[in-house]
Amino acid sequence: MPKLVSQLIFILILVITLGACSQMQRSKQNIQTAQTTNDITATNLDLGIEYIKQGAYENALTNLEKAKQADPAYAPTYNMLGLLYQKLGDMDNAEKNFKHALSLNSNDSSTLNNYGSFLCQQNRLEEAEATFIAATANPLYDAPEIAITNAGICLHNNQQEAAAEKYFRQALQLNPQIPQALIKMCEISFKSPNYLSARAYLQRYQQVARHTPQSLWLGIQIEQVLGDKDAVSSYALSLKNNFPDSEEAALLFDSGIQ
Repeated sequence: MPKLVSQLIFILILVITLGACSQMQRSKQNIQTAQTTNDITATNLDLGIEYIKQGAYENALTNLEKAKQADPAYAPTYNMLGLLYQKLGDMDNAEKNFKHALSLNSNDSSTLNNYGSFLCQQNRLEEAEATFIAATANPLYDAPEIAITNAGICLHNNQQEAAAEKYFRQALQLNPQIPQALIKMCEISFKSPNYLSARAYLQRYQQVARHTPQSLWLGIQIEQVLGDKDAVSSYALSLKNNFPDSEEAALLFDSGIQ
């Protein structure tokens, strides 16, 4: 009897051990599969983003679809698909993907920011403004000034300058070196008119960003009013040398400024 009991106990221990080994093996396989899925998703998503930057939209779509197939519940993939379809002019699919991304992660600031830009493009200004502000509500968002600036740009481009100025000032309080907010405040100050303030904003802008034809032309106009001929000549020379085919260079030629 004791021998039989010993045999039964041995068999029981063997079964438990084999079961534990089998479970451990399954767990390792599950972890390995998850890592592989994550790698496939991340790799294809990164490739999709790079192709979007390059304007290679067909390749971008291929990689983003692969990322979606690897992990159908990963919100950033749908965010990028929304952005891609927006660039392709397919607004229905763009909104569908943005909304799906938000259904998976309603607090994702990147998606909210991109969706806000989409809504602004569709002239759905109230929705766009609310969406940009929703992006800033996420405590994990490390750059809320970006969404705030985009809210300001959206409103500024739709002739709501008072509301836009509020957002630009708010963004610059969070980060005094946002080029887009600085140049927009320069434009607003110039139109006010507050030429000294416009000059100050443009000087701050050129410390953190390269000049564009628009910013150089703005500088020419500001310094003309303030009577600084040397500054006018400096801005004009930079515009002619660096952007000779721009609309602003044509305006410069027509104005007769040397």
